Amino acid sequence: MNTKQQLNLIRTILIFFTVALFFSGLTAIPLRFELNILDTLLGEGSLVAARFPLFSGWISQVHLALEEQYQAHAFLAYGYDWLAFGHFVIAIAFLGAVKDPVRNRWVIEFGMIACVLILPYAFIMGAVRDIPIYWRFIDMLFGIFGIIPLYIARRMTIQLEANSK
Repeated sequence: MNTKQQLNLIRTILIFFTVALFFSGLTAIPLRFELNILDTLLGEGSLVAARFPLFSGWISQVHLALEEQYQAHAFLAYGYDWLAFGHFVIAIAFLGAVKDPVRNRWVIEFGMIACVLILPYAFIMGAVRDIPIYWRFIDMLFGIFGIIPLYIARRMTIQLEANSK
């Protein structure tokens, strides 16, 4: 693979990651609407509930809690807006790595560190907040799946840098 092809592949990987990060943040804004759909499809009383009652019960419990929170204290949803904003800002930082992955390799490494930190954070804070263990593992998948494209992009960026010297 020549240098131009390698650079294009790195950029493609980073664009994929950036878009995924952006859309992940975007899903935090209409959370009430999304949970309503999720509860209908997967919650208690759904076809899934017979096979996965703990999972379905959790979805319905989260939906109910969010509805109650919106009724009593809708302003708390502003925290989800800030969660989305954080995703957007981090995605913007990755645009620097898309533009010049060699100079901005630190952004890729920063993303990899964040992916690794998701694991203990979800495990510890999930326990503090009484999140079921299986759901914590689902949250940890963001870090596991996120680090894969970043690792590939980093490895290729290091090769690209070595080849350009």
